[in-house]
Amino acid sequence: MNEHPLYLDGNALAGPLGEVFAVDPTTAWRLCPSCRRPATVAQLHVYGPEPGLTARCPGCAAVALRVVTQPQYLWLQLGGGAGAFRFALPPRHAVNRVRRPSGGCPGSPA
Repeated sequence: MNEHPLYLDGNALAGPLGEVFAVDPTTAWRLCPSCRRPATVAQLHVYGPEPGLTARCPGCAAVALRVVTQPQYLWLQLGGGAGAFRFALPPRHAVNRVRRPSGGCPGSPA
């Protein structure tokens, strides 16, 4: 057994997503469009932290979502497709964030 896995479980997304959603995001589940495996967010394999967190299906490693935080924004990309949602964060969240260079939409981490 590897003492230092290359990924975290989906509970690593609780903090960043919890800042945007009013419910515990780790209990949400999805059906992977690639392998049809059901999994909760907590069961996803999360890679990161730089330049953001990439959550992948535990069955086939397809990208489930990406989260990138900037001082004022949180970017959320669902699936492996193009485009991302940008959420404005309250000013109190401007400290200790994963940062991306200023500019457009976050790239494709991991």
